[in-house]
Amino acid sequence: MKNLFRISGVILSIVLIYSCKKDPTPPVISTTTVTAISYTTATSGGAVTNEGGASVTARGVCWNTSLDPTTTNNKTTDGTGTGGFNSSLTGLIAGTTYYVRAYATNIAGTGYGNQISFTTSTVATVVPALTTTAASSITSTTATSGGNITSDGGAAVTARGVCWSTSLDPTTALSTKTNDGTGNGAFTSYITGLTPGTIYYVRAYATNSVGTAYGTQVTFTTGQTTTLPTVTTNSITNITQTTASGGGDVTSDGNATVTARGVCWSTSANPTISLSTRTTDGTGTGSFTSSLTNLSASTTYYVRAYATNSVGTAYGSNLSFTTTAGSGSTITDVDGNTYSTVTIGTQVWMTSNLKTTKFNDGTAIPLVTDNSTWTWTSTPGYSWYNNAAANKNTYGALYNWYTVSTLILCPTGWHVPSDAEWTTLTTYLGGESLAGGELKETGTTHWLSPNTGATNASGFTAVPGGLRDNYGSFFYVGIGGYWWTSSEYGSYSWGRSILNDKSNVNRNYTYRRYGFTVRCLKD
Repeated sequence: MKNLFRISGVILSIVLIYSCKKDPTPPVISTTTVTAISYTTATSGGAVTNEGGASVTARGVCWNTSLDPTTTNNKTTDGTGTGGFNSSLTGLIAGTTYYVRAYATNIAGTGYGNQISFTTSTVATVVPALTTTAASSITSTTATSGGNITSDGGAAVTARGVCWSTSLDPTTALSTKTNDGTGNGAFTSYITGLTPGTIYYVRAYATNSVGTAYGTQVTFTTGQTTTLPTVTTNSITNITQTTASGGGDVTSDGNATVTARGVCWSTSANPTISLSTRTTDGTGTGSFTSSLTNLSASTTYYVRAYATNSVGTAYGSNLSFTTTAGSGSTITDVDGNTYSTVTIGTQVWMTSNLKTTKFNDGTAIPLVTDNSTWTWTSTPGYSWYNNAAANKNTYGALYNWYTVSTLILCPTGWHVPSDAEWTTLTTYLGGESLAGGELKETGTTHWLSPNTGATNASGFTAVPGGLRDNYGSFFYVGIGGYWWTSSEYGSYSWGRSILNDKSNVNRNYTYRRYGFTVRCLKD
């Protein structure tokens, strides 16, 4: 009897347990807003927030052209369990209104989310239409491009940018690319990590739900890496007590235009253009010649060629040279004007034109300013070029030959050189065809351009003082220098001339009433 009661109690407990447990219900689910709508597709989904007391064995969305679609209509199957999910609706008809509900199924049945409606596009969705922007701001490693999306093809552009390669027709799958936002319109892309001196191909791209489209292909070449120029220093030649010749050779511009070149020099080693005297001898690559002037006698100088581009200034090797010894004296005329001297071969010359207004015995030389008086004078006379005393210190005086013939024009111990002595000078300097360049002051401070061949290697420092003709008119300052000799040629007298556009010395005879400059030669 006790056993019977015990069995009845167990049965009662089991019945009570099962009677307290709830039956499962269909899941609770919400429907996701429809997006990416085209004329045959769309995207939706849902979120299972309560499985209803039993496992969710199927979920997705269902849709129809009628209200309240069910799983007996079109549907997707998008996994199991709770949580959110995405669904792709396909096979739709263009220009049609559809109703969508998310669903979830367990053993108790199927639950549905809220109903959402949408209408498919009436136009077929295609890839976007776009153009590629020409490359600009090109450097050795970077460039700028971009594109303009003129149509999204009926579906939102979800990615855009440019892709590039060293091969034709770059793509987003095989080439380097940028990502420059979404949507229609123009955009700018910055291309980096390029190789100098390389040809690249670029296409803009835009991606929508249909696929990726590309703009027209453009090409550009990156610049070379820019460095300092490469320059060598030429040997120093034609060394005198005050001048020398040098130069250099720019063998590479460093991939940027050489905007200045020349030589710089100093009495200290490794001169620079900022701290030393320098020449400016053109631009670009190649060899050039430089004239070093205003040097001091018996002095050691250091010289380097230089070349400047946008990166900076490069220098050639550091060379040294020593100027020759000076004559050791200056000479003063009776007016108190002092002249430096230079030894050229066996001769000692003044380095500037005579400017005395008196003979060496103190007698005044007549100053003739009137043209008619000058024309008819057959006695000593002088003038300043253009009758301007301001020309005295630069060019000296213009004397007629009657002044020269007195033999007392130069300071005591000096004389006006003869025709033969001028020939000795030009022969020592390589002959009349070359001597003009060796005698002329360099640059265009006094000589008009081009001052052909001027090196002043002799230290003579000839300047273009011009002349006064036998009618009293002044000509050729800046163009030519004209010097008397003491030698006669019949009723004429010998002279020498040097012109700005020639390297030679001209030997010519002329009327004695002409006004020429004078260089004195030591006895």
